[in-house]
Amino acid sequence: MASDIKDIAHSVDAPAVMKLLPARPRVLALGEPTHGEDTLLDLRNELFRQLVEQEGYRTIALESDCLRALVVDAYVTSGTGTLDEVMERGFSHEWGASAANRELVRWMREYNRDRHASGQLRFAGIDGPLEITGAASPRQSLTALHGHLAAHVDADLLPCPADELDRLLGTDERWTDPAVMTDPSRSVGRSAEARELRLLADDLVSLLDTQAPHLIAAAPPDDRYRAALYGRTATGLLRYHSWLADPSRARMTRLLATRDAMMAGNLLALAARGPVLVHAHNSHLQRDRSTMRMWDHPLLEWWSAGALVSARLGDRYAFLATALGTIRHHGVDTPPPDTLEGRLYALPEDRYVLDAAHLSAALGDPDPAPRVSPYFGYAPLDPAQLPRTDGVVFVRDVPRG
Repeated sequence: MASDIKDIAHSVDAPAVMKLLPARPRVLALGEPTHGEDTLLDLRNELFRQLVEQEGYRTIALESDCLRALVVDAYVTSGTGTLDEVMERGFSHEWGASAANRELVRWMREYNRDRHASGQLRFAGIDGPLEITGAASPRQSLTALHGHLAAHVDADLLPCPADELDRLLGTDERWTDPAVMTDPSRSVGRSAEARELRLLADDLVSLLDTQAPHLIAAAPPDDRYRAALYGRTATGLLRYHSWLADPSRARMTRLLATRDAMMAGNLLALAARGPVLVHAHNSHLQRDRSTMRMWDHPLLEWWSAGALVSARLGDRYAFLATALGTIRHHGVDTPPPDTLEGRLYALPEDRYVLDAAHLSAALGDPDPAPRVSPYFGYAPLDPAQLPRTDGVVFVRDVPRG
């Protein structure tokens, strides 16, 4: 069996990846089964560098706050700020502390340094302003959207003055209380003010759409892109806060689905600008439903961002899942030989990329046993997903960074 799999295993590089696909996809997604391991991010960096240089990709997007990512994009395109400042302010989830993420940003800045704006590489985040403990206030996105419109359209068309938004928002602490994640009653997401803000946000986004012909002539493309981003983020955050206030058992499913819908909206907007490379957890990029067990809830299921984007783009979306053998510093030891990872671990080299359909056929009968992870932060690859996956990147061992 190992010899059959070895015949379809290739070095991880851009030519090998592109041979898996019928044509260059508009969105090429690389997933990871665990966060925070620079071994996986170093591999991402090298593969993305090759795909930028050889295949013409012009946006690199990560699973990070879409608004904070504007700070990184300003740095890589125009040198605004310092690298230290950008790594501190431009990432969510503490991703800015990663040496591999720092190297990615440094390389992107060097790549762009002597290039005309039309040929520059852009950086983006696909996640909303969300953390495990809750969500940001919608203040930044709402006020920025209002400010863009106020600068370019007749004041009589605005649904409210800026100070009305400020009054309804109140203090940011009302929105960011971490206790809300486990106590819906503490959320302001369904207060009278929040309901009014949702209506105003909808009106502001509608105004952005109905004034599109004028705004195309009046504002630069980057300003219009950011305004649309602020609109998606404001409406998404207000929806997320509303579900934070929901006491029903559907609450967590709704929150997870809303987050991935925000990611999908951001990815589709990026794809409308040009070809995109995106890196996030496998569970956000797969075509199958995502699942999670949390607290006393039954199994939670929702459609991932990748599934939503694939439904819109078809074969212009491609997904490479990453599987791995060991993360011994987290108790993930040599995989059992009857698992998918165990069969890949029997190969002699450290890393491979494999055609998922060919891998599924080479595995034969019986199907590989599901791998059980002793570490909650690592999700083994489900062999049942191979038919809806374009390729599998396998990394044999992930050492302590």
